[in-house]
Amino acid sequence: MPAEPRLLAGARLAVTTFTTLPVRAGRIDRPVAGTAMALAPLVGALLGALLAGVLLVAGALAPPLVAAGVTVGVGALLTRGLHLDGLADTVDALGSYRRGTAALEIMKKPDVGPFGVVALVVVLLVQAAALADLAGRSWPAALAAVVAATAAGRFGVTVACRRGVPAARPDGLGALVAGTVGPVALAAGAVAVVLLAVPAVPGRPWQGPLAVVAAIAVALPLLTHVVRRLGGITGDVLGATVEVVTTLVYLGLVLSG
Repeated sequence: MPAEPRLLAGARLAVTTFTTLPVRAGRIDRPVAGTAMALAPLVGALLGALLAGVLLVAGALAPPLVAAGVTVGVGALLTRGLHLDGLADTVDALGSYRRGTAALEIMKKPDVGPFGVVALVVVLLVQAAALADLAGRSWPAALAAVVAATAAGRFGVTVACRRGVPAARPDGLGALVAGTVGPVALAAGAVAVVLLAVPAVPGRPWQGPLAVVAAIAVALPLLTHVVRRLGGITGDVLGATVEVVTTLVYLGLVLSG
């Protein structure tokens, strides 16, 4: 039986990694993993379109904050809550002030510490508040905003998996995807996400792209710090990156001035 083409296998792996959509995983190796991480923003955009639909429908039936809360909940459901779990574990490890193996052991514990709880509360509150604001915008703007923020969060994973970034462990998702994304895929992903954000803020076509660029600019030194503390990236770090970048983009989209 011939091997599955890398692009198709990478698309399948991207969907199964970032969503709960009923797609069966196929061939898995580092070249396929690199393709999957390069396609992460596309999967994010598709997920964002689903969430925007939830926000718009719920917003027509309930107050904006309720619609936003439902949308955040559906987003967690469609991703198995893995990104939120990764955020809590990563923040707990960083909050311990430990390094290397000791910090990684904290990340593997099933419980959530106080730092992780605070991080989850802040991220979910900011996302819900931002979505409540977006629910009051025209449907094209709301759609563009949710799609851009969700795609940007997954582009953060593409950035985290760029060449030169090591894995913190010899096994697990981090070991499979670390260092697999080349500069062409990075550039293509950046351009795509920036363009998606152009219609997100009516009358301010620059604000959406600026929000994306600013979010990535903040995430980069955070990733550098995490890699220095842990020795590389892990699956939890990738999940944390998704939530941090997504939240920062939402914040940038609702700022006024």
